[in-house]
Amino acid sequence: MPPINILTDASVLFPNPVFEGREHVTILPAYWEPAPADGDEGPAKAADFPKSLNKHAAPIYQAPKVEEFKRAFQQLGAGAGVLAVIHSSELSPTYANAERAAKDLQGKVQVRVVDSGSVSLGLGMMVQAAAQAGDSLSLNDLDLYVRSLIARIYTQLCIPSLSYLERLGLVNHSQALVSEYLGMLPLFTLESGELVPTEKARNRRHLVDVLQEFLMEFDNLEHISLLQGAPSFENETRALRERLLEDHPATPVSEQIINAPLASLIGPHSLGVFALERAE
Repeated sequence: MPPINILTDASVLFPNPVFEGREHVTILPAYWEPAPADGDEGPAKAADFPKSLNKHAAPIYQAPKVEEFKRAFQQLGAGAGVLAVIHSSELSPTYANAERAAKDLQGKVQVRVVDSGSVSLGLGMMVQAAAQAGDSLSLNDLDLYVRSLIARIYTQLCIPSLSYLERLGLVNHSQALVSEYLGMLPLFTLESGELVPTEKARNRRHLVDVLQEFLMEFDNLEHISLLQGAPSFENETRALRERLLEDHPATPVSEQIINAPLASLIGPHSLGVFALERAE
């Protein structure tokens, strides 16, 4: 059976950058507004973004257009078909554009589009699992398998730069201004793909406590991934890693630095944990 090609978007980060089936994964390039000057590819890393948008401007990651998805689906669609796994539809129109492209090509190219309900490392966990299973399942079965992972991925994010969420229309200007002025450390979970505020850490030590408590809710984890910000929460992630060795000694822990597309959505100075629960 020919392998299924897997398409995802530029917000993705992989817990393990080298994995079985990686050669069958395609990442659509990032598109930016305003568009980069000729010869420039746009911001290369999260450190290119300001911590706040209250006094500084920054480019925003744009959803690939329907035509971009159609071209990708047609290029990748020969053989067993294409599975597109996209970041949460609550964060951008990317999923909607992929769905529209798949409908336009119905009957011409075999395509399935999945709203991961996640982003970054959570999205990467799903893509990685799909790639590893893609040479032994049909497109329909792989689609069902990937959808079964959605309920097993849990996310908590500390997003101090609420002015980025204001730009997405997720908080109002007063909330963003006050939070950043006071140096608050608001925490969010991803629930059904939506960023839901949960609490505010009193300080950075308390932030580690909250992230640890979040992960302690789960007894049987297959993998834990830490999302590191730019600038980093170096001391906090070190402390969290030490606690994870005690709390989840048998669970692999990986760590990646936030990339430019995600930084443009939630701000570069963010910290997060992504947990994949083991199948029962």
